[in-house]
Amino acid sequence: MPPDDPLYVAYHDEEWGVPVRDDRALFELLNLEGAQAGLSWITILRKREGYRSAFAGWDVERIARFGARDVERLLGDAGIVRHRGKIESVIGNARATLTLDEPLSELLWSFVGGEPRVSSFRTVAEIPAETAESKAMSKELKRRGFRFTGPTTCYAFMQAAGLVDDHTLDCFRRVRQP
Repeated sequence: MPPDDPLYVAYHDEEWGVPVRDDRALFELLNLEGAQAGLSWITILRKREGYRSAFAGWDVERIARFGARDVERLLGDAGIVRHRGKIESVIGNARATLTLDEPLSELLWSFVGGEPRVSSFRTVAEIPAETAESKAMSKELKRRGFRFTGPTTCYAFMQAAGLVDDHTLDCFRRVRQP
């Protein structure tokens, strides 16, 4: 990732790792992390507004009603990653969200006991690509019909949404423990 890109710097300094509990915002982050699979995060950051426009401001009920025509329309939208599987996964994930027996936020935060986990990594190289919690989240999301939610994607989501604070010990954004 280009740490000197102003968009990336702003994302790190203002958003990454900040606890998110809003269902719509969590749904957005989960799906953007899925879209990122195989790509760089800066690519997704640059297309984030395109995703918001293409996917009805991340309105889960509206997205769940998308059909084949919408998929074809989205495949022609240069504002997003035009990958059929990833587009269809957002629609399927919206439908899966609507079938949950609890709010999406409660389900996702349950994998960290409802509170952010603060790590103590000294370097970025020490940060794992997945954890037992992200593996459990992935397994449960897949069981419930979610797609593009593998353990690595789930861990990146957990970091982005502040379920875990993986800012290194020397980072000014790291939550300070008493």
